[in-house]
Amino acid sequence: MSVRDGSGLAEFLSTCRARVSPEQVGLGQESTRRRVPGLRREELARLAGVSVDYYTRLEQGRSRSASAEVLDALAVALRLDEAERQHLFDLARSEPARRQRRARPQRVDPATLRLIETLEEVCCPAFVLGRRLDVLAHNRLAGALITEFRALPASRRNQARFVFLDPHARELYADWAAVASDTVAMLRLDAGRYPHDPQLSALVGELSIHSEEFRRWWPDHKVHRRTTGTKAYRHPLVGELTVEYQALHPAGDRDQTLFVYTTEPGSASDTSLRLLAHWHDQEQRDVSVDTR
Repeated sequence: MSVRDGSGLAEFLSTCRARVSPEQVGLGQESTRRRVPGLRREELARLAGVSVDYYTRLEQGRSRSASAEVLDALAVALRLDEAERQHLFDLARSEPARRQRRARPQRVDPATLRLIETLEEVCCPAFVLGRRLDVLAHNRLAGALITEFRALPASRRNQARFVFLDPHARELYADWAAVASDTVAMLRLDAGRYPHDPQLSALVGELSIHSEEFRRWWPDHKVHRRTTGTKAYRHPLVGELTVEYQALHPAGDRDQTLFVYTTEPGSASDTSLRLLAHWHDQEQRDVSVDTR
């Protein structure tokens, strides 16, 4: 099974075209009695400056030879954001070349590991996600806030699997649906870059079987890249808290993302996070005493 179910480029173009209304691109008066949502193929072709036949072949998966100029024009016409544009280019790359490329092993640099431990000293949960949203590393405070992934077998340490298959996640995230939808969109980015990754295919298959929401959202072809934002939690020990996050790429590695959580100093969320850190430290000391 490949995560590219059918032609990834063709399906992405089709779903993006359906999301753009004629009114958004100044074609409102030409759009009467439409049988399908969004732009017609001939309208998108005209906006992108290509022939209808050429665009039709692209969307039907009969051609993958689009130039960078054509892809740029389509991205503009479809009003794609930067993550969607990059995904379009990823999908349009040569199939044989992508099939031959082998992914590098996922290893976190020792300097990054030291950084996430240092961040814990200033009460900042931090963790590193790799390809397929595998959880490659996290500090103890991130484990206390979200879940202790290190207690799981290495093959099960995955953020998407946690979000969709662990009942705790639905209680933990104040807006689980938004988090889950973003998770699907982040996996779609990986599917564009690594369309023949057998582990990603297996993960998508597992989530599709066990989660109705994932099965419903995956065909939407939405993509998302996290940079900054906020996330609200309902933690069973310290209650509600909201963190601000930054997503960084250690050493410029696109395959790894370091997430750092912070709270507004003196805020209720800051107090809750510090209480959680204190509780977790005390628990670790108690465990240490018990095992002597």
